[in-house]
Formats: sequence, structure tokens, C-alpha cells
Amino acid sequence: MGASSTDELLKSNSSQKERYSKHVHDNVHGNIYLDPLALQFIDTEEFQRLRDLKQLGLSHLVYPGAVHSRFEHSLGVYWLAGTAVQTLKDYQGLELDIDDIDIQTVKLAGLLHDVGHGPFSHMFEREFLPRVLSGSNWTHEDMSLKMIDYIVDQHYIDIDSGRLNRVKEMIVTSHASQKSAKEKQFLYDIVANGRNGIDVDKFDYIVRDSRACGLGCNFQFERLMETMRVMGDEICYRAKDYLTVYKLFSARADLHRTVYTHAKVKAIELMLVDALLEANEHLGISSSIQQPAEFWKLDDTIINAILADPRPELKKARDIILRVRRRQLYQVSYYFYRDRRVCFIRSLFYLCQPVRKTKFGIKLF
Repeated sequence: MGASSTDELLKSNSSQKERYSKHVHDNVHGNIYLDPLALQFIDTEEFQRLRDLKQLGLSHLVYPGAVHSRFEHSLGVYWLAGTAVQTLKDYQGLELDIDDIDIQTVKLAGLLHDVGHGPFSHMFEREFLPRVLSGSNWTHEDMSLKMIDYIVDQHYIDIDSGRLNRVKEMIVTSHASQKSAKEKQFLYDIVANGRNGIDVDKFDYIVRDSRACGLGCNFQFERLMETMRVMGDEICYRAKDYLTVYKLFSARADLHRTVYTHAKVKAIELMLVDALLEANEHLGISSSIQQPAEFWKLDDTIINAILADPRPELKKARDIILRVRRRQLYQVSYYFYRDRRVCFIRSLFYLCQPVRKTKFGIKLF
């Protein structure tokens, strides 16, 4: 039988998309095709800033290979988000009424979900800001929303306001109390799933982080991507894939234990927090967190800026950073205790000259 007119139309649309798309090669997902609207966001200085934000913050000082950036991760989530919603359309498109606008909206949410991230991964908002701004509830998700609006206004990106609002809702849906009934609620669970935590953001960073750190990873997201279906407006997976779901959270827990909360990584983070606290008053680091026009200029290179600044007021900050470079790190002693199967690490970090103690707790998920 010859090809139907519908098949020809689909092929034509596909070729048109590839014709006007740009592709980059990713070391995790292979070729990633970027559509024209996505490129309008990517080709801005605000998004390109993500190249100078390491995905794992300071972990590369313990795991030398962990130098991948938020830029790579954002492209990966963009690609997986598009693949996920396209899979649902292929199998349930008529039933779920998924159209091209839905696909592009989900892809943009994946692309822009981390555009408001601060330097040094989560250390900036969890360790540094609470020390300088008491009671601060600043989050990179909220900053992402401001940054998206700023990019659209600054670069005159032509995007419908309704679609832009949906993109922003998909980014914060797991953090904000926006649980009112939405049309096609399942689309809001693809990038950031607040219902069960299974989303393409984790699919990407678990595999990417494991590979960069040279760790084995037995979680294969492809199996879940191929078999996901929507039931009752919620993304579901086959019961026999329970082991793959288990491996998702098991791999994440392993990364927390061996990389994200590694003793030396935490020691270096605390040292850098002390350096940033010393430099904050003179460089105005925390004053930029509410203004996208200033915030996009803040990235991991601030370490080099402090080292290169000869002002005597920054001497303490420079000395701490030099101690990190010379591997003269804070020392750690551990005290373990268990309560309801949740393990906390209580650590004392000691400084010589002068002696100082800092206490904190880490929850291992």
C-alpha cells in the first residue's frame, strides 16, 4: 500500500522542523535538536551564563571529572521533556488531546527550569543566603520565573503570554502550592513532578552526574520513557517496572551519600561560604538576588574575581580560597545516630588559627 496523505503530511512537518532546527551533540543523549523558539532563549547572555555554573558546584574539587555545567543539564532536560510528551502523543494523542503547542511548552519548561540557579549549585541558596539574609526564602525556582520574564522583555522574544505562564507554572508546580485542577495536569509532572518525584529532571542529572564522577549507574530511564502512559490525568508506569523506579531513587540516594554530601565536598563548601561572607559586603553578592539584570552576571567565576581583587578588605576571603587551592581544608569528625531509619551526620569543622566550630545536619534521602 502507498503512503497516505496523513503520513506524507507528518513527514513534511518532521522535515520542516529539522530544517529549521539546530542540533548539538550531547555526551549523554547524543544529538539534541533545538527548535527556533528554544534557540531564541539559548542564544542570550542570560542563558549562556549557565555554562559558567557547574552542575555539582564544588564537587569537582573531589571528583575531577564533575565539571559539567547547568547548560548541558538544561539541554538534556529539554530533550527528555520533548521525548516524553512526544511518546505520550504517539500512543494517546487523540485521547489526551496533545498538540504541538503542548510539546513546545513542556520542552521550554525543561530548558528554562534552572535558568535562575545561583553559583555553586544549591550551596548558594541553602548555606550562603540564610547566613546573610536572615529568614530568606529565596529559591532558584522563583528566580527562574523572574529571569524568564526578563529574557523575554530584554530580547523581544515573541511568545504568547498564556503559553509563557504555563511554562513558568511547570517549573514551580512541585514547589508552589498550585495544586488546583489544571487542564492536562499530567503535563505539569514531566519536568518537575510534585506528586511522586519521577520526572525527566532526575532522569538527566542522575545519569549525567554518575557518568561525570566515574560512578556506575544501573538506572535506565529509557525503559520508563518508553512505557509511560497517562491514567486519570497522571503519568503512570507498568507494575513490572517497579524495580526501575526503585533504581531511580536508589541511584539518587547513592549520589547523595558518595558525591553531594561527601565529607571533603562539605568542608570545601563551608570554606567557600566563609569566603563569600567575608566578600559579600564589598562585592554586594547578596544584593543582586532580586534583580535579574544584575543576577545573571553572578556565576562560579566569582572565586577568580575575589582572588584577582587586590583590596585589603578582601584579604580574609582570598586567604580562605587559597587554603582551598592548597588543600588546607577544614577537618571533619563524624557522629552517627539513627532515628526512624533516617540517618543524620553531625559534623564539627575545625579551623586552626583561630579555633572555630560549626555544626550542621545532613539528611540522607
